[in-house]
Amino acid sequence: MKTAKMTLNGLDLAQMTATVAALKENTDLARFRFRARNRWIDGGENRSTIQGFYGAGREDDSRTAPWEFTNGEPPVLLGANEGANPVEFLLHALAGCVTTTFVLHAAARGIRLLELSTELEGDIDLQGLLALDERVSPGYQQIRIRLHVKADCPDQELDELLAFAQAHSPVCNTVCRPVPVVVERVMDAGA
Repeated sequence: MKTAKMTLNGLDLAQMTATVAALKENTDLARFRFRARNRWIDGGENRSTIQGFYGAGREDDSRTAPWEFTNGEPPVLLGANEGANPVEFLLHALAGCVTTTFVLHAAARGIRLLELSTELEGDIDLQGLLALDERVSPGYQQIRIRLHVKADCPDQELDELLAFAQAHSPVCNTVCRPVPVVVERVMDAGA
């Protein structure tokens, strides 16, 4: 006889419980290394491919083909709308990570989500990028995330969950604190 799979917010609760137990038992399984490759095409257009990663104690082989993302720029920024620009992809990554973290921890707390959507916007002053004013940061000055959520719990629980998700979202945490980034030029073997 088949047993019904218990899910909450689209997540398999038994699998979630087993995963957490395995990570508690062997913390080495919690170490992941994600990778991306990028190739410049022309002007502001470049493409990133993402496929393999290391996690749960081994190299992952679940993706048979790479994901491909085209970065571009709008005409006002010298592009031809080849794709979203990198700072827009950052908003996409932030929205996705905060959403996923929120959903995961809602399920862990037994909160059933009925609706969830986010709106993000961020402010950038191009004087920083173009080195026109050294006092202006080239990055976002502020990012605002507005969460629209309906759930089967009181508003106070949602507020607590949102604060928890913000504090535990890997992308949000990366954006909100200084993270060392090493950029180096690699010599080609044929050069």
